[in-house]
Formats: sequence, structure tokens, C-alpha cells
Amino acid sequence: MPNLQPLIAKIQALPAERIAEIEDFVAFIAAREQDRALTCAASTASMPAFAAVWTNPEDDAYDAL
Repeated sequence: MPNLQPLIAKIQALPAERIAEIEDFVAFIAAREQDRALTCAASTASMPAFAAVWTNPEDDAYDAL
């Protein structure tokens, strides 16, 4: 874990309205990270179902493209 004290000191030195912006930005980053994790989990969960469809003799010709 990085040393957060320099970052915290910089945030504390800002005016209140800027701190609110930082809070919004951190919330945005956290939401984006959660969205990415959810997308990755859904993709991983669907792989077995799609594998049954994608892996078939009729589509072997497309594998060579």
C-alpha cells in the first residue's frame, strides 16, 4: 500500500469546494472499477455457455481466418 499521507495533506490544503470535487471524482473511479469488475465477472460466467456454441464442427472453417 502506498504512503497516503502526502496525498491526504494535499487534499486537506484545498478549499472545501475542491474537496467536494475530489470526492465526486473518487466516487466516479470506484463506480467505474465496480462496472469493470462486473463486466469481467459476467464475461467469465458466460464463457462455458458460449463455448458450447462456438466450438462446433460447422464453425471450424472460421477458426482458420
